[in-house]
Amino acid sequence: MKPWLEKMWCIPNVDAEFVARMEDVLELYEEQPADDEPVISFDESPVQLIAETRTPVRAVPGKPGRLDYEYRRNGTANLFLFLDAHRPWRHVKVTEHRTCSDFAECMRDLVDLHFPHARRIHVVLDNLSTHSAAALYRTFPAPEARRILRKLHFHFVPKHASWLNMVEIEIGVLKGQCLSRRIADRNTLERETAAWAAQRNDSGAWVKWLFTVEKARRKMGRSYPDPEAAERAEAA
Repeated sequence: MKPWLEKMWCIPNVDAEFVARMEDVLELYEEQPADDEPVISFDESPVQLIAETRTPVRAVPGKPGRLDYEYRRNGTANLFLFLDAHRPWRHVKVTEHRTCSDFAECMRDLVDLHFPHARRIHVVLDNLSTHSAAALYRTFPAPEARRILRKLHFHFVPKHASWLNMVEIEIGVLKGQCLSRRIADRNTLERETAAWAAQRNDSGAWVKWLFTVEKARRKMGRSYPDPEAAERAEAA
């Protein structure tokens, strides 16, 4: 198993806000890791729970395993995935929903459980409406929300550019290695995703991010905003 994957990407319309957010995130990925300031890429993914209606036939030498085409839908669950941008660490949290409260609980987990000794935790995330400081104030009393947020620094990827969120790669790996089969219930999902994350962490698997600020300026330079052109337009 390779410890890294390259991310395929596409580019929407590029404006000044897009460039500012992109370079902020890319610079964060490039920085030398600091023990007291981890960089955590964060996102969520829905999962459909599917049960077998008939017992599968296991594979034996010379004969493949067999599954019946019929199945039973058992609802859905949500996976929150945390990924360290600089170290071989990831964590999967299974929840019923992905509400503001679920997000807030994940941020408290980061601060109190996963990185209690960090001075500051940089969190890379997309622009989903629940991904906000306000979510913590909707969930916790103000002093508790403020305590958690003091240790967090949110870095939002540009809109329509989820490919800049490193955890998207890891979600693809999770789906391919762990979720490409029928999982019937939440308890099994929690057990299997925890085992997957532990195996990945123990093996030293990590994402080697290759797209840098320098490469962005070289590959996308023609799309970058032109300050001189904007100034001429304003003067006209």
